[in-house]
Amino acid sequence: MNFASVRQQLNALKPRERLIILVGGVLVLVVAVYFFALAPFYSAVNARAERVQQKEADLAWLKGVAGEVLALSANQTVVPVANSESLVVLVDRTARECGLSSALTGQTPNGETGIRVRLESAEFDKLIVCIASLQQRHAVSIESATIDRAGKPGLVNASLVLNRARS
Repeated sequence: MNFASVRQQLNALKPRERLIILVGGVLVLVVAVYFFALAPFYSAVNARAERVQQKEADLAWLKGVAGEVLALSANQTVVPVANSESLVVLVDRTARECGLSSALTGQTPNGETGIRVRLESAEFDKLIVCIASLQQRHAVSIESATIDRAGKPGLVNASLVLNRARS
């Protein structure tokens, strides 16, 4: 069927039938535009708005506990344990102690005193405890960190670059 034959068939209809067909076609077009263009757009906008609200709630909570964290960190003194083991071994051992050995998926040396660490589906709370342990007990500092949520609540994927000062 080509455009000319469709036009002939449309012209062969009574004016009232032609009007019904044209109005129906316009309605189908409007519905198609809504479901294939506008509905996904509105859905994405609503999802982003919910995400912003969640981030704002997280920020408010962080601001609320910031004073407590500062007070606690001011009262603690960092006493790094003298340790001659390599950073790879130290990170592996600390991850096992924190219960993150199954989440530790990669370690790559980064310069003479650094290491890149990749964790997948790690429990966020355990990851924070593990990082704190590395910082406080072993004088390991975080050069950079990228933490993204994983599929389940409470789980994250993390890429860390850690450094330890030479002793």
